[in-house]
Amino acid sequence: MLDKLRTHIKQNLDFLNKKKLLLAVSGGIDSMILVDTFYKLGLDIGIAHCNFKLRNKSSDKDEQFVLENAEKLNIPVFNISFDTKSYASKHQLSIQMAARELRYEWFRKISSENHYDYLLTAHHKDDVIETFLINFSRGTGLDGLTGIPEKNNEIIRPLLPFSRSDINVYAAKNKLKWREDKSNTDTKYLRNKIRHQVIPVFKELNPSFSNSFSQTICNLNESKAFISQQIEQLKKTIITSKDDSLSIDIAALKIHGSEKFILREILKEYQFTQWDDVLNLLSAQSGKFVTSATHRLLKNRDELILSKITKEHSKSFQITEDTKKIKKPLHLKFKKIKEEKLQKLQNNPKSSLDKIHIDLDRINFPLGIRKWQQGDVFHPFGMQGKKKLSKFFKDEKMSVLEKENTWVLCTKDQIIWVIGKRMDDRFKIKKTTTNGLKITLKTKNKDSEAIKITEK
Repeated sequence: MLDKLRTHIKQNLDFLNKKKLLLAVSGGIDSMILVDTFYKLGLDIGIAHCNFKLRNKSSDKDEQFVLENAEKLNIPVFNISFDTKSYASKHQLSIQMAARELRYEWFRKISSENHYDYLLTAHHKDDVIETFLINFSRGTGLDGLTGIPEKNNEIIRPLLPFSRSDINVYAAKNKLKWREDKSNTDTKYLRNKIRHQVIPVFKELNPSFSNSFSQTICNLNESKAFISQQIEQLKKTIITSKDDSLSIDIAALKIHGSEKFILREILKEYQFTQWDDVLNLLSAQSGKFVTSATHRLLKNRDELILSKITKEHSKSFQITEDTKKIKKPLHLKFKKIKEEKLQKLQNNPKSSLDKIHIDLDRINFPLGIRKWQQGDVFHPFGMQGKKKLSKFFKDEKMSVLEKENTWVLCTKDQIIWVIGKRMDDRFKIKKTTTNGLKITLKTKNKDSEAIKITEK
């Protein structure tokens, strides 16, 4: 494996020579082989290890193992500990996404401060297969089916040509030590289920599955490269720049057909995901738009205008349990409901445009206030079932400006209140409610129409 890796680097990654390389090392078998091979190849390496504090003493033992190994080999080592669970909760992320954000932000910091040219990770051929099958099972396009790139800006994955079997053989032959993460065998995680239950079936059906799969990935990457080239040429005929925005000529786009595919290829880098809504803009009235986390696509006569969402649109605000009132982005007051009032609301739940009463035990602090986003759904007060906010706005005959100025109050990923419009039925006061919270929107217009329903 060492000779093959040396040849692979010479043929495909020769730029790594005479560069400072930072190796991401967890202490597992893959990353320890990355350390061992690059140390033996005589390259200029350093080690970076993250302790995510997720497996109690095991995480600390992983860290100690990596530090001791680095000291033994006289390799520079950098380590850090994260309160991953708190970070995930604060930013409303999964543990996996939180860990990813934390480690890559830190890797960039270490690389910059210590003048490392590239970050190397220990992903290998089986990781590519697993990622392909995960994306395939969830639904994806060419990007999701072309695997993990060997080079992605400053991130390099030199072990991609090697399988898990290659790695196990090398580790045994060289009597390497590593730390085993017991969670890697837990099939409650999708990746582990695919690794231990799905891929073995493919290998049973085709003993050469890994090689066949690599060829398939190669074919898909060639297709992707060709399509990307064609899309770049196409952009020159249908897109023009206007100040800080881009304009897509709808008539020129339709000449080529496959509008949805072309729009997806053009707009995917701007984090759009609601492709049916994007396609519908072509025949929509002027003023209609679709938003992503970072950009807005607006229908304006015979064109689609792409512009970056301002800080106001992307900014979110948090409300803690002891908050009494806020003045930004809206003037809201928060007050616990007294027992006598709560009893009345239990029999006759109420909501109005500028005042709502919610079940305090059904929410989780901190609450968040943000602009509405395409794809948002809620359960309108007094109605059964859910509705897209875009459909709710249409039914309410709201103008583009009104929609742009609409904020939502959320608990985690659920909408409590389309502020000033309608609260969510799931959070109303019920007969079983023991703690209530009144939230009032201070507006210039005092005449807000009340909505009442009787609890069944």
